[in-house]
Amino acid sequence: MLYRKQTNKSVDQVFADIEKACKENGFGVLHHYDFKETLEGKGFALANECRVMEICNPGQASEVLSVDMALNMALPCRISIYQDGGKTIVGMIPPTEVLKLVSDDPRIAPAARQVEEAMEKIIESAV
Repeated sequence: MLYRKQTNKSVDQVFADIEKACKENGFGVLHHYDFKETLEGKGFALANECRVMEICNPGQASEVLSVDMALNMALPCRISIYQDGGKTIVGMIPPTEVLKLVSDDPRIAPAARQVEEAMEKIIESAV
C-alpha cells in the first residue's frame, strides 16, 4: 500500500522541507531526480512536476545489509514529490513492503519499521 499525503505547498517548497527534515531525522539525501527536467531535456514533454529523492539512514542501511546483502536492491529509500490534478502529492512505497519483496528474514522487520516511521515523520513535517 502506498503512503501519500497532499499539500498546498509547491514542489520546490516540499523538496526543501524534506531535505531539512531528513537531516533532523538522521537521514541524508543521496541523490534526486527531476523527471520533468530530464524528460524535457530528451525531447519528451511532461505536464506535471515530478521529483524523486533517494534518502538513507546509514545505520539502518548497514544493519539490514549485514543481515541480507540482497537488500541493496531495495536501497536507498525513495520519496516522491509530484503534481497531479493541480495538487502537490508527497509519497513513498513503505520500506516494510519493499524489503519484504527481497528478503523474508524476520530480523529485517524491526529496522524496516523504524525507517518507515521516520520517513512518515519526514513526510508529515514537509506537508
